[in-house]
Amino acid sequence: MAGKSRILIIGGTGYIGKYIVPAAVKAGHPTFALVRESSLSNPSKSPIIQSFKNSSVTLIYGDMYDHDSLVRAIKQVDVVISTVGIAQFADQVKIVAAIKEAGNNIKRFIPSEFGNDVDRVHSVEPATTEYAAKIKVRRAIEAEKVPYTYVCSHCFDGYFLPTFVQPGATAPPRDKVVIIGDGNVKAIFNKEEDVATYTIKAVDDPRTLNKTLFIKPPGNMLSFNELVSSWENKIGKKLERTYIPGDQVLKDIKESLYPTNLRLSKFHCLFVNGDQTNFEIEPSFGVEASELYPDVKYTTVDEYLNEFV
Repeated sequence: MAGKSRILIIGGTGYIGKYIVPAAVKAGHPTFALVRESSLSNPSKSPIIQSFKNSSVTLIYGDMYDHDSLVRAIKQVDVVISTVGIAQFADQVKIVAAIKEAGNNIKRFIPSEFGNDVDRVHSVEPATTEYAAKIKVRRAIEAEKVPYTYVCSHCFDGYFLPTFVQPGATAPPRDKVVIIGDGNVKAIFNKEEDVATYTIKAVDDPRTLNKTLFIKPPGNMLSFNELVSSWENKIGKKLERTYIPGDQVLKDIKESLYPTNLRLSKFHCLFVNGDQTNFEIEPSFGVEASELYPDVKYTTVDEYLNEFV
């Protein structure tokens, strides 16, 4: 493990955190996880924590809202990765404050984003408020001159592909499919394990320092129509396609309650505005993961869909 950064993951038992922690271990990093003691007795968290113990992850008991415990944890590592959930996005400024108090030992902070590039979205409410929380954290990181990498992983395969985000569905469609927008806007879909692998590769890479890492492999950039066509080819059947125009999506957002309106406002960004693919990555602000790390054999959308045939 000589030369490998010591990594602290905050939120390691959460959705993407439970992939980030084992990826750090697999890559040979001394890996630490900040966990609440209450999580040990939480039926949904305790098996994950046990898997961390079995993998020789060092557990540090503390809380993002307990400043002293956070500072103590940060002093033990070189890199901090936050994978906290939506309710805690804005509160990541507490991590920034703890990093500053800990001293100059942190050589990289990766805040919890793992979605769109929030500085380049054209959103409507309530997505705008969620993105604003992430923007607030970005500006705090930059103001305090904390070394960072922002990870834009776009759409998680596990969220979008098993149901094609069809309301109430538990499996990919077999007869009919509802498509948001005209179906021609491209989005990016990445498997969670691949997101974790790319994230960990970035922590010691000078090319990702103070840049945004875009996980945008060419095999995973598809329009909704292309996604449906790929699925149709696999099941040997044409689906009945119903399209929801962008103006109708906006109307539905206004008439829906939370969290449906949040979900729809994000889909508007993805499938109407094309906010994941409507700009070029410039060297001044970003790098692309599959170009930096061609050795990573990422899972393509086509391969992922094979699981459901």
